[in-house]
Amino acid sequence: MNNSLGIRHIVQFVVFVALQILLMDNLVLFGTGFSFIYIAFLLFLPIEMNRVLLLFLGFTAGFAVDIFYDTMGIHAAASVLLAYLRPMILNLLTPRDGYDTNDSVNIHIMGWRWFLAYALTLILAHHTAVFLLEIFSLEGLSAAVPKILLSVLFTGVVMVILQLLFFSLKRANR
Repeated sequence: MNNSLGIRHIVQFVVFVALQILLMDNLVLFGTGFSFIYIAFLLFLPIEMNRVLLLFLGFTAGFAVDIFYDTMGIHAAASVLLAYLRPMILNLLTPRDGYDTNDSVNIHIMGWRWFLAYALTLILAHHTAVFLLEIFSLEGLSAAVPKILLSVLFTGVVMVILQLLFFSLKRANR
C-alpha cells in the first residue's frame, strides 16, 4: 500500500465516519430503516487487503461510531464481523480470471450483479449483527426483522449511489 493510497483511505475513513455521525444519525426511513454509511469504508477497500489489517480497520471504524452513538461495542462487533466475512464473500464471488492485484470494489469494473451480491450480503450480515446485539434477545426478533430488512435496503441504495458518484467510469478504464 503506497502513501497516496493510504492517505486516500484515511480520508475515506474520516469522511464516512463523519457522515455517519453528523448526517445519517438523523436520517431514518419510515422510522425503521437506518443507513450505516460508515461501512462503505470497509466495503470499498482494495480487494487484496491484509486480513489482520482489515479486522483492525473494522474494529476502528465500528468503535469510532460506538463512541458517538454510545452503543457499547455493538458497531465494533458488527464491523469486525463484516471485516471477517469480507474475504470469504470475495472468494465466493471471484471471477473466472480472478481479481487483478490492484482491483478495488467498483461497480463499473465488477458489474451490477457482482456488486449487489457482494454489498447486500455483507450489509445484511452487519445489520443483522447490529440489531440482534441491540435487542440481545430472541423475543424482540419480530421487531428487529423489519428494521434489518429496511435498513439493508436503505444502506444498499446509499452504497450504489456512492459508487455511481465517487467511482466513475473513467477510474474503471484506467
